[in-house]
Amino acid sequence: MAETTESGLPEENGLPKGFRSAEYGWPELDRIPHPARRLPLVGDVVGVDRRRPLQDSMRFGRELGPIFRRRAFGREFVFVGGARLAADLADESRFAKHVGLGVANLRPVVGDGLFTAYNHEPNWQLAHDVLAPGFSREAMETYHGMMLSVAGRLTAHWDGELAAGRTVDVPGDMTKLTLETIARTGFGHDFGSFERDRPHPFVRAMVGTLTYAQRLNSVPGPLAPLLLRSAARRNASDIAHLNRTVDALVAARRGSGSGSGSGSGGSGGGSGDLLDRMLETSHPVTGERLSAENVRKQVITFLVAGHETTSGALSFALYYLARHPEIAARARAEVDRVWGDTPEPGYDQVAKLRYVRRVLDESLRLWPTAPAYAREATRDTVLAGEHPMRRGAWALVLLPLLHRDPEVWGEDAERFDPDRFDAKAVRGRAPHTFKPFGTGARACIGRQFALHEATLVLGLLLRRYELRSDPGYRLEVTERLTLMPEGLRLGLERRGPVAAGVSAGRAEGVGCGSESVASGAGSGARSAASGSGSAGCPVHRADQ
Repeated sequence: MAETTESGLPEENGLPKGFRSAEYGWPELDRIPHPARRLPLVGDVVGVDRRRPLQDSMRFGRELGPIFRRRAFGREFVFVGGARLAADLADESRFAKHVGLGVANLRPVVGDGLFTAYNHEPNWQLAHDVLAPGFSREAMETYHGMMLSVAGRLTAHWDGELAAGRTVDVPGDMTKLTLETIARTGFGHDFGSFERDRPHPFVRAMVGTLTYAQRLNSVPGPLAPLLLRSAARRNASDIAHLNRTVDALVAARRGSGSGSGSGSGGSGGGSGDLLDRMLETSHPVTGERLSAENVRKQVITFLVAGHETTSGALSFALYYLARHPEIAARARAEVDRVWGDTPEPGYDQVAKLRYVRRVLDESLRLWPTAPAYAREATRDTVLAGEHPMRRGAWALVLLPLLHRDPEVWGEDAERFDPDRFDAKAVRGRAPHTFKPFGTGARACIGRQFALHEATLVLGLLLRRYELRSDPGYRLEVTERLTLMPEGLRLGLERRGPVAAGVSAGRAEGVGCGSESVASGAGSGARSAASGSGSAGCPVHRADQ
């Protein structure tokens, strides 16, 4: 756990090291509301759900307003959920990324990787500059074919489940899909996830480390070694497994005698996949290269962050599509119109699925799978003209509250409506009101990768299947620093001839199979398409 700041701690860049409680940097902290029934020593812990701290904070935010604070075991936190405050925190001339407590708890796993590095650590900028070309349009076109291949393994698996009359495990299968996608496109590695009955050991270790980092947030620092002794041993074992897996992957690449791995589409020397770039590419200005230790940390960062959040985004999108058949019909009609019966949609055809992209964005609005980011003041300032902040003071922006701010999204902000993201609506909203990939210089480097992958997969699934939800299912959101719908299973029904062109068996040799098989929660009359929803920009403004 990040250490708690106390007077007399050593300083770094003029700021105390470690966790800084809000008393340090908010001179008028008493003006910020906090929950009722605050108790001495323990703070605002009455009635909290330790398994769902984010959803607890959402509840307090609805009660207390756009800025509020919570205290737990002597540590004070300031939360922001209002659009006006969040927009001010996005000002890069006064604020920067803050590595908050939950993120700092991951540093034993990924060190100074892109997501967890402190702003002053040089490896962040070095890695960013070396790896940014790996997310260029040219690189993305190279990844597209591998994304199609992995999606074919998913649909082959789903065809098998459908033929057996079983429902499909949406979060589990989306996790397999996105892990295989980032592993193959980025590192030339195949985990064989779809050939396993249980999650890959790498996934189990990854979930374990995320869960442990979450638990550390709810335990008093001095008591953590006592209360989490067995959990700490499991966490150490999980970290060791992640390290061994990645070390073997890197060693295999080095031992191949070639810079480019399986399917990397390059010839080494930095022209291949992300691992090539990490191993072979020098910084264009300084000539520096990533150290062996940092390569390990960056690979783990990409394997974890590159699949965990995207799998959640796909799972929530499929949940909403199944619950709203009229929206699914409209999205499906767009896929049929734009892709027709082409066996494999090309790279440029994915961006033309504008309504499908809106479905994805609306899912990310309601349940952003990376649900918060922290910002700290780089100089003494006043937040939104109201709240003085000293240099180093920080606040946590809660995205599910920001994305539900009624001043931006209306009084029906809880309603799922993809048309919130048509071109006119997007142009009419203020900047910094939709931030599922973070903000500023430290925003997610893989944003376009994730959006392309998720839009492609949704299009392929909509073209091939009708989705049937279980009427008895009620959405439960599980938290392990990221968000995921818990226990979501869907029934499938194969579509008619338009879907027959989808290459589900491209990599697996599986045919199209029967055109109409009902399973799971029941079938019913197919909803009529209600238009293509083709208006709108496929990539929203960067400042949104």
